[in-house]
Amino acid sequence: MLSLSFVPALASAEPSLAEWAQRRVETVIVKPLAERVTSRFSRSRPPPRERRVRITEAALTRDKQGRDFVPFAVDVRFGGDWQENDITGCVYRASGTLFVKSGDAYFPAALLFGKNVEPVVGVCQAAPARS
Repeated sequence: MLSLSFVPALASAEPSLAEWAQRRVETVIVKPLAERVTSRFSRSRPPPRERRVRITEAALTRDKQGRDFVPFAVDVRFGGDWQENDITGCVYRASGTLFVKSGDAYFPAALLFGKNVEPVVGVCQAAPARS
């Protein structure tokens, strides 16, 4: 009986889906982007002062291949106001793989770090609802 009393405590220690997805995005995208060093003489956009992760849907969404994902957005602030949806994409629950949207296609998150990656068809797109 004593061991059963600890089960609820263990279950509550596990992060929620939204917390897990937010931490995953922060670890794979936000922190590495913040650590990138850019030249102050560069013509590229200066890095934002702050970034924040928003989980846009707290429930799992299933894609056409039957894999579950959570959509997210990264907002940025350069000075005063937040600019929403600077980066959008999704994180897959089973693998933890992140994809980001560029144009009309989704790419592996490595695209944000200058990697030459190809778009991945069918990811981050919800399957049509069954009737």
